[in-house]
Amino acid sequence: MLHHVEKGTVLELGLEIWSRRQWLALAVFALSLVGAVGMATFLPNIYQSTATVLVERHQVPEAFVRSSVTGELETRLQTISQEILSRAKLEDLITHLALYPDLRGRVPVEAVVEQMRRDIQLELKGVEQPVTGRSATVSFNLSYRGRDPETVAKVTNTLASLYVEENSKVREQQASQTAQFLGIQLAEVKKRVDVQEARVRDFRARHAGELPQQMGVNLATLERLQAQLHLNSANQLRARDQRVRQLAEPEGVGAMGAFDSPTAKLAKLKRQLLDLRTRFSDKYPDVVRVKGEIAALERELAGAKPDGNSATDAVALNEPDAEIKALKAEEQRLRRDISAYQRRVENSPQREQEFQELARGFETAKETYASLLKRYEDAQLAESMEQSRQGEQFRILDSAIPAKQPLAPNRIRLILVGVLLSLGAAAAAAVLAERLDTSFHTFDDLRSFARVPVLASIPHVASAAETARLARRRWLATASVTLGLALVVLAVYHVAHGNEQLVRMLSRGVS
Repeated sequence: MLHHVEKGTVLELGLEIWSRRQWLALAVFALSLVGAVGMATFLPNIYQSTATVLVERHQVPEAFVRSSVTGELETRLQTISQEILSRAKLEDLITHLALYPDLRGRVPVEAVVEQMRRDIQLELKGVEQPVTGRSATVSFNLSYRGRDPETVAKVTNTLASLYVEENSKVREQQASQTAQFLGIQLAEVKKRVDVQEARVRDFRARHAGELPQQMGVNLATLERLQAQLHLNSANQLRARDQRVRQLAEPEGVGAMGAFDSPTAKLAKLKRQLLDLRTRFSDKYPDVVRVKGEIAALERELAGAKPDGNSATDAVALNEPDAEIKALKAEEQRLRRDISAYQRRVENSPQREQEFQELARGFETAKETYASLLKRYEDAQLAESMEQSRQGEQFRILDSAIPAKQPLAPNRIRLILVGVLLSLGAAAAAAVLAERLDTSFHTFDDLRSFARVPVLASIPHVASAAETARLARRRWLATASVTLGLALVVLAVYHVAHGNEQLVRMLSRGVS
């Protein structure tokens, strides 16, 4: 068909096309509009309910009990969401609450679970912290979408309860695992402390007297033993001098019997013992020696005869020898003790170094044990706090209620879009029909196509048969359009009825 738009205005051309294609345009418009209205009518309603969960901070100040549950709240929420939105949990909910009955019969259970995941929405609510500038989560909204408002509200509240329970379970589990881990570490450190303590105790037992803290006592004892050795040497000189005098003047023994008799000497020794006891203890060497001499002299006096001057003289001669022998024995003992204490003093620096190494390891182990013990006690308090629900908890602030109005579809919007699409489809059908029609409708069309001049036009005179044929065509067209409308309505009903997926797809920009 050949048209020249330049010969008429666009409006005139449009009116001409409308006059020729009005029934086709009306039929396409009616079919499209009925399809759009039917789609908006037959689509199921999608409702949404929302529950608000409040994040309650620690009820016991952290200055008294520090929680062992660390990590950001947002991270823990993601972990809880993964647990709740797991396939096992959602399958239980779908089965228990009889969700998605139509969808379960058409697709595998994995697709149903995935659809429920898409229908659940989590929105965090926070306030900006003035110091860090970061947003701190104080609550979150949990939403769910579905066809039945009562069921949707029930599912939403069930999900909110699961979040509350899962958070408590996660916190209790983390606190329990922390306390258990610290308990195991504490037991291992306690073993190391016991081993170090046993090493220190064994070192003390093996090197008794050579330890650094005993240096002062060893030096004082060594000085006392040296003083006793010096006194012993002086006593030995005195005893030898006495023995020499007795051997040089044997005749003087009888003359001086009154003064050097055993009885007089016994009295002298007792006075000497009394004098020594005022200055020294009974274990002092001189005290022990004098007590021994007194005992020996008393035994001699008890066995001697009253008139035996020779026996008295023999006793007098043997006294210096006995004293010298006792002093020599005491000297050997003193020298052994001095040698032993000198070795202790000489070994003290080496023992001090060895003891410091042992003590350093022991102190380090004790400090580690004390630190772990404090942390373990804190972890036990934190575990007790979590078990008594005194830590950070979730609380349902606003429960979900059945929605009064559906979230989707937006029927008015769909109808308006359908009207616009119907108008576009009608216009497109008219233009396409006009393009495909090759007949001439005006003189200008014929003149532009024919080479011979067009002198006049003869109006079309319809015959009775043609008129009847046109009437039949109109009735057939009317019946076809009516049947088409019915088929469109049936097709739209079949496609739209209960089709939640189509609702979500069409209302994606609305929800």
